[in-house]
Amino acid sequence: METKQKIRDFIIETFLFGADDAQIEDGESLLESGVVDSTGVLELVAFLESEFGLEVKDEELVPENLDSIDNLAGFVQRKI
Repeated sequence: METKQKIRDFIIETFLFGADDAQIEDGESLLESGVVDSTGVLELVAFLESEFGLEVKDEELVPENLDSIDNLAGFVQRKI
C-alpha cells in the first residue's frame, strides 16, 4: 500500500473514528483543521516508527514534517 494511503487510513481510523465520509486533503494542515492535537502528534510519531521502521528525533518534531499527509509522506520517504 502506498505511503500516503497508509498514513491517511491511520489518521481516519485513529482521529476521525473510521468515518466513511471523512475527507482530508493531502496538503491540509492536520493541526489547523483540528484533526490532530499535540497528543495526536505523538500518536502519529509512534505509528510512523512502528509502521515504517524509522526513528523520529526530537528535532524532527516540526510542522514541516508532520502537519499534513503530504508532509508526513515526504518525511517518511526521506527517512527510509
